Amino acid sequence: MTALAHERPETMTEAQAELVNGPDLDEALWQAWKTMELPEGYRAEIIEGAIEVSPTARRSHGLIANRVRRALDKFLEGGEYACHQDVNVIHNRRAWIPDAVVAPEDTEPYGDEGDMGVRADSVHLIVEVVSPGKRNQDRDRVRKRREYARASIPVYVIIDDYDGQGAVTLFTGPRPDAADWADIHRVPYGTEVVIPEGPAKGFAITEAITGPVRAEK
Repeated sequence: MTALAHERPETMTEAQAELVNGPDLDEALWQAWKTMELPEGYRAEIIEGAIEVSPTARRSHGLIANRVRRALDKFLEGGEYACHQDVNVIHNRRAWIPDAVVAPEDTEPYGDEGDMGVRADSVHLIVEVVSPGKRNQDRDRVRKRREYARASIPVYVIIDDYDGQGAVTLFTGPRPDAADWADIHRVPYGTEVVIPEGPAKGFAITEAITGPVRAEK
């Protein structure tokens, strides 16, 4: 289920979007999001000028997300960074809930002004596990891809059961003005993907996380 407060056309430029959305709409969405009361099992995010409400993940999605979290926790053990789940990442009145976030272990100094989540500038890695359905897929592959680039997240990883027989895509070199990435590396399941920078540098996403190659969807 998705509830849209406002959504601009995909072809609209960032400058045009600012004219349509503007600070008043951003503030209205922010205030609405902060006071939302959702049924159990749902979550809300602010993505590209819209409040999107979606159900929590199905079993297969949660399985992969938990593998990522456990593996990252083990990799980062003993350091000042940790893998977080179910935390709001905040940037310019936008709010996202990634499947996995690498940020400082102690997030208190990096909270946003209302303590609604952690500021995007404290985040070094975001991982999203794609859910079934076109809208869900577009959210991680398109809309969040742009949002994370705008927020200058250093590394973004998509684990996608629904890309062919399964694929992992690594995004690095965010270009905030273009809402895009300088380097995009996509590999099928079964091919190791290594995080190239940041606290999780050297961490490998392998078949132990993604599972075996899926049959064609």
